[in-house]
Amino acid sequence: MAIQDIYPTALRLLGRPVLVVGGGRVAARRAKGLLDAGARVTVVAPEATPALRELADAGLLTWEPRIYRSDDVDGVWFVQTATGDPAVDTRVAADAEAQRVWCVNASDHESSAAWTPAVAEVDDVKIAVNAGGDPRRAMALRDAVATALESGDLPLRRRRAHRGSVALVGGGPGDTGLITVRGRRLLGQADVVVADRLGPRELLNELAPDVRVIEVGKTPGHHPVPQAEINRILVDEALQGHRVVRLKGGDPYVLGRGGEEAEFCRRHGVEVEVVSGVTSAISVPAAAGIPVTHRGLAKGFSVVTGHEELSEVPARPDHTVVLLMGVGQLRESASALGKAGLPGDTPIGIVENGYLPDQRVTIGTLGTIADQAEAAGVANPAVIVIGDVVRVSPFAPSHFKTADYSTTSPNKPRTSTTRVLTP
Repeated sequence: MAIQDIYPTALRLLGRPVLVVGGGRVAARRAKGLLDAGARVTVVAPEATPALRELADAGLLTWEPRIYRSDDVDGVWFVQTATGDPAVDTRVAADAEAQRVWCVNASDHESSAAWTPAVAEVDDVKIAVNAGGDPRRAMALRDAVATALESGDLPLRRRRAHRGSVALVGGGPGDTGLITVRGRRLLGQADVVVADRLGPRELLNELAPDVRVIEVGKTPGHHPVPQAEINRILVDEALQGHRVVRLKGGDPYVLGRGGEEAEFCRRHGVEVEVVSGVTSAISVPAAAGIPVTHRGLAKGFSVVTGHEELSEVPARPDHTVVLLMGVGQLRESASALGKAGLPGDTPIGIVENGYLPDQRVTIGTLGTIADQAEAAGVANPAVIVIGDVVRVSPFAPSHFKTADYSTTSPNKPRTSTTRVLTP
């Protein structure tokens, strides 16, 4: 049978009688698939696998424990034969042909009137692959297509009217490889993307031309689109029947105001999904080889913004403090921590543009970092790490490392263009 002889289609068998001849593993698998399609399944076989017996005992299908008879095909819409005996399968296929009933002959795919494709489901999309009668080849192709759909490499976006929804997607620190599989898939389904200034911006270039991108990015002290307006945009677009993705940098629930957006959507009857992201508070320090906790150095950490008071943060080198978007108030923050009792020689690392080609690392101490940052022109987006964990960074100067800590082998930073500024 040449591939040109195939006419791909899909059968709607809900409530329709079908026949499975055979009681082995293949027959059981086919019967289960037919049940999933809503068919009324009758199995004819002298013996049946435990799986088939369980389905019969549960009343989900009818099992006739006997050999096949030609009149078994009377009145059915579809036949699957899988007895393992080519002579019996050929007879069943011939009887079905005489009755003009489509039959899949598991013993002889070349002469079979129909083929069963390799099938996978992703969301509400069902993928069926035929590969010239080669089931292993079909399964490999099916798996590859399903993976591409799940990862967002292939579009799952609906083209007909559907119910609107909002997904708050954490895009991670900016590297396109650090968005979650779920986030990437939802982005591929979006009709509207409400985008932050940070996050995996390059993914916006991969959207279909008719996907609208609404820019709502903020910078420290400059919010051209107020949060109340962002909330309104999300709800208005969803109520128009659009699938909306709110693409945010980092994680929506880590100093990202995602909780406010989710509450506003639910309050206005809009379905909302929250997709966690790789927060920059942890990932960006890691890009510079700085862990937020490390055995013998720090067992805990606090994440705050540079706009908040630091009086409640433990002022100890063994408790890591991570400041997000805190460059503008770095001098004030360092002074506040010093007054709270943090030693002046506590190491501090600043990572600008984490994971991006122009990533830059500045390392100093509580007493020197403000002057260093000003001299170097350090600017947001940046993550500031305060505490002894900075000693672990491969960019830390040798006099920061002690014999106790210098044996550590941190992960190599992702970028080779990092420029290190130290006192």
